[in-house]
Formats: sequence, structure tokens, C-alpha cells
Amino acid sequence: MENKDYGQIKISEDVIAVISGIAASEIEGVAAMSGSITGNITEILGKKNLSKGVKVVVNEEDVFIDLFLLIEYGVVIPDVSWKIQENVKNTVETMTGLKVAEVNVHIQGISFKKEKIEENN
Repeated sequence: MENKDYGQIKISEDVIAVISGIAASEIEGVAAMSGSITGNITEILGKKNLSKGVKVVVNEEDVFIDLFLLIEYGVVIPDVSWKIQENVKNTVETMTGLKVAEVNVHIQGISFKKEKIEENN
């Protein structure tokens, strides 16, 4: 939250979660964001949840982000995770002006390319 001469600026945690999810999905090697049961239900109902697999906590000065995702088989997980952390941190800080203290990456599973090919057919 930022005070200006004209009033306050408060950025919702949901907005930060959407920005984080999109930034993480941009990284090569990320197969999908891993959501909860409620996230999967909203997708079934036709509502795309752009903050799927993202948990955000904002305190007075810092933002803490947890990402839950599936990684593609064959990638070097520490390298991809570092790129995710860097991209999410830079994107959130640039777009919101908030300081990102932590970006925690939780790998929930592996996606195999063979499965992707079968899903597309």
C-alpha cells in the first residue's frame, strides 16, 4: 500500500497472483500451474483461473509468493526454477512497484512430452 497526496494505492493479492502465474508460465520448461480442487472446478465451469497454483501474501513492505507447478520432463529443475523466480520477481516489482521478498517454487510433478502429444490429438 502506498500513500500519495491524492489518496492510497492498494494492489490486490489476486492481481499479484495473476501477474505471477503469467510470468511463471512464460518460462520454457514450465508445463502447467498446479491448482487446487476448487481451481479445477472453475476450469470445468469454463472460467479460466489465471492465478491457479499461486499463493500470495502481502505485508506492509514485502510480497511473498509461492508457486505450485508442473515441470516438463528432461529439463534441469534448478535452472528452470531460478529463471521462474527471477522472472516473477522482476515482473511483479516492475508492474506493481512492490518489493518481492520471496518467490518459492514448489514442483508438484513432471509432465511428459508423450502425454502432451496425445492430448493434442
